[in-house]
Amino acid sequence: MEQVSRELLVRLQSIEGRLEDTERDIKTEFVSMRKEQGDEARAGREEQLKGLISFGDAQSKRIKEVGDLQRESLESFSQQLTNISRLNEEKLEALRGTVEAKLQEIHKGNEEKLEKMRATVDEQLHSTLEKRLGEAFSTVSERLELVHKGLGEMKALTADVGDLKRVLSNVKVRGTWGETQLRALLEQILTKDQYAENVATKPNCGERVEFAISLPGAQDSSSPVWLPIDSKFPLEDYQRLVTASEVGDTQALADAQKALKNRVIDEARTIRDKYLEPPYTTDFGILYLPIEGLYSEILRIDGLCELLSREYRVVPAGPTTIAALLNSLQMGFRTLAIEKRSSEVWILLGKVKTEFDKFGSVLEKTRQKIEQAGKELENAEVRTRAIKRTLKTVEGIPLSSGEEDDSDNCESLE
Repeated sequence: MEQVSRELLVRLQSIEGRLEDTERDIKTEFVSMRKEQGDEARAGREEQLKGLISFGDAQSKRIKEVGDLQRESLESFSQQLTNISRLNEEKLEALRGTVEAKLQEIHKGNEEKLEKMRATVDEQLHSTLEKRLGEAFSTVSERLELVHKGLGEMKALTADVGDLKRVLSNVKVRGTWGETQLRALLEQILTKDQYAENVATKPNCGERVEFAISLPGAQDSSSPVWLPIDSKFPLEDYQRLVTASEVGDTQALADAQKALKNRVIDEARTIRDKYLEPPYTTDFGILYLPIEGLYSEILRIDGLCELLSREYRVVPAGPTTIAALLNSLQMGFRTLAIEKRSSEVWILLGKVKTEFDKFGSVLEKTRQKIEQAGKELENAEVRTRAIKRTLKTVEGIPLSSGEEDDSDNCESLE
C-alpha cells in the first residue's frame, strides 16, 4: 500500500511537475500567442486603417468624380435648359408674331366685314326708316285728315246741336219739328191719298188738325172718315222730370210727374174738343209725342193712359208706336183695295181661263202635228233602211272581165 502510495505520490509529483511545465509552457505559449495576436492585431489594425484610408481616398475620389460628373451633367442640363428656353422663347416669339399677324388680319377682316355690315345695316335701316317714316307720316296725315274731318263733323254736329237746342227752346219751332217728324213718318209709310194736312175734321168749325188719316166711310157714302193726329211736345215738363230723376229728388219727381200728367190731359182735352166728331171722324184721336223718352214717361205714370183713353178718347203714341200703327193701317188699306177690286180680279181670272183653254187647244193641235211628223220620220227611216239593203246588194255583185281589165289598167297606170 505504501509502495502504491509512494508510486502514486511519485506519479502525483511527476504529474504536478508536468502540470507546472505544462502551465509554464502554456503561459509561455499564451504570452507568445498574446504577443502574436497583438502583433497580428496591430498589423490588422494598420492594414485595416490603410484599407480604410485607401477606401476613403477611393470613395473621396469616386465622390469627387461623381460630383464632377454631376456637375458636368448639371451644367449640360442647365445648358440644355438654357437652349430649350431660348428655343422656346424664339418659338414663342415667332408664334406671337404669327398670332399677332393673324389677329391683325382677322381684326382687319372683321373691321372690313363690320364696315360692310354697318353700311348694309345703315342702308337697310335708312331705307326701312324712310319707308316706315313715310308710312307713319302717311298714316299720321290720314289720321290728321280724319281728325280734321272729325273736327269738321264735330263743328257741324255742334252747329246742329245748337240749332236743335234753339229749335227745342222755342215753343213754336219745337212744335214745327214734331210736325216735320210726323210728316216724314206719314210720307214713308202711307201714300198721298191716304192722309191729309190741316184738315177741318168737324163740320162748320174753323179748327184744323195738323194731320188726319183718311179711312174709308160707309159703303153708301163717298166721304172719308178722318183719324186725327196731333203732335205735342211738352219739353219743359219732361226736362224737369228727367232732372229730378237724375238728382234723386223724390218730391220734385212727383211734382214733375203731376205737372206732365196735367199737361198731357190738357192736350188730350184739346184734341177731343177740337177734332173729334163721329161719324165724320173716328171716336178716338192720336196724341203724337216726338221722342221715345217722353212717351215712356207718360206710360210710366200710373193710370194716365187708361184715363186718356176712357175720358178723352185719345191714344198717346211715340215714334215707334205711330210707325207700327201706320203700318197696320197700310195693310188694312191694301186689304180693302183688294176687296174693292175683287170683281176685276174675277174678270181677269175668267179671261185667263179662256186664254188657257185656247192654249190647251193649241197644244192639242201641236201634239197632233208632232205625232204626224213622227210618223213621217218613221216612214223615212224605213225607206232609208231599204235603200241601205239595196246598196249592200249592189256591193256584193261581182265585176265583169272587161271591168276587171279596166281596173287592172287603172291600177298599172297608177
